[in-house]
Amino acid sequence: MTLRRHLALWLPVVAWMGTIFFLSAQPDLPHPSSGWLDWLISSTAHVLMFGVLAMLWARALGPGRRSWPMALALTLLYALSDELHQLYVPGRHADPWDLASDALGAVLGVAGWAWLKRRMWISPKGRS
Repeated sequence: MTLRRHLALWLPVVAWMGTIFFLSAQPDLPHPSSGWLDWLISSTAHVLMFGVLAMLWARALGPGRRSWPMALALTLLYALSDELHQLYVPGRHADPWDLASDALGAVLGVAGWAWLKRRMWISPKGRS
């Protein structure tokens, strides 16, 4: 595999993890004052961020059924490390609900990647 191919696979994973780390390091991200709306936006953001990470992991790990559980496990480990990281950021705290949202995102991300890969493999090229 060429260096260009390695970078194309792994750079998005590292960049996305860096983005998550950067956002987690912010003492106070903008959020609505309403409790339920804040919860909804925060939970949705966690699902999306970790769903994308799981898809990027699955893409980088390559084809095969083993890559999907590995992508899920690596995403969940990163989610756990993210919550632990927030323990040391002033104004932030670890939240089990965030971890649950991260896990849901990881499962949806891996399932979405599996669905996309299956659809691309089954569909002949040129069909939409």
